[in-house]
Amino acid sequence: MKIDTREIAEIAAAQPAVPRVDLYAGIHKALRAFMADTLLGLGRMDVDDDLDFAQGCQRVAQLLDVLQAHLEHENRFVHPAIEARAQGGSHAIADEHEEHERAILRLVRAVADLMACARADRAPRAQALYHALALFVAHNYEHMHLEETAHNAALWRHYTDGELMAVHDVLVSSIPPGEMMLVMRWMVPFMAPAERLALLGGMRQQVPGEAFGAVLDVVRPHLAAREWDKLMAGLGMAGVALQ
Repeated sequence: MKIDTREIAEIAAAQPAVPRVDLYAGIHKALRAFMADTLLGLGRMDVDDDLDFAQGCQRVAQLLDVLQAHLEHENRFVHPAIEARAQGGSHAIADEHEEHERAILRLVRAVADLMACARADRAPRAQALYHALALFVAHNYEHMHLEETAHNAALWRHYTDGELMAVHDVLVSSIPPGEMMLVMRWMVPFMAPAERLALLGGMRQQVPGEAFGAVLDVVRPHLAAREWDKLMAGLGMAGVALQ
C-alpha cells in the first residue's frame, strides 16, 4: 500500500470537526505497540540462551492470545452495533477477522513447534516465525486503519456519543482483570498525554483506589520521568507517594 501526502490529508479531513467517541483509538494504539515490540524482540531473540528463548516465545504467545481476545470483543460487541443500524457495514472486516483467526492458529502452532524443536533447529524456525509474524503484523496495521476509518464513519453516522460509550462500557466490563492489566500496560504508555490523562482520570472515578493504584504501578515503568510527572500533575497526585 502506497501512502502519499494527499492520502494523509484525506484521512485528516475525514476526522470529525468535533471529537467523537472512538471505540478503536486506545486499544489500537496498544495493539500496534505490542505487535511492534514483540516483532522486534523476536528478531533479536538469542536462540542459544534458554531463558531469552523461552521469554521470546512466551511473548509471542501472549500477543497472539491478546489479538484473539480482541477479535472476539469486536465480533461480540462492535460488529453487532454496526449491523443493527448499517446492515452489511461490518461484513468485509468480519471476513478479515476469520482470516486473522486462522492466521493466529497457524502462528500459535508455529510457536509451539519452535519451543519443542531441537536446539539445532531453533535459528531457522525462529527466522521463519519472525517473517510470518511480520506479515501478520503488517496486515493487522492495514486492517486497523480500515476499522478506524470505515467502521468509525458508520458508527458516528448512526450512533450518538452516549450510545457509543454504552457499547464501550459493556465491552470493557466483559474483559477479565488479567487481560485488562496487560492492555493497560500497552495502552497507557503509548497514548498522547491528553488521552492518557482522560483515560486514567475517568478510571480513577470508577474503580477502587487499590485497583487504580495497581494500574499506575503497571504503567509507571514504561513512562519517561517527564511523562509521569505530567500525568501525576494532571491527576492532582503530584507528590503523592504510591504504595
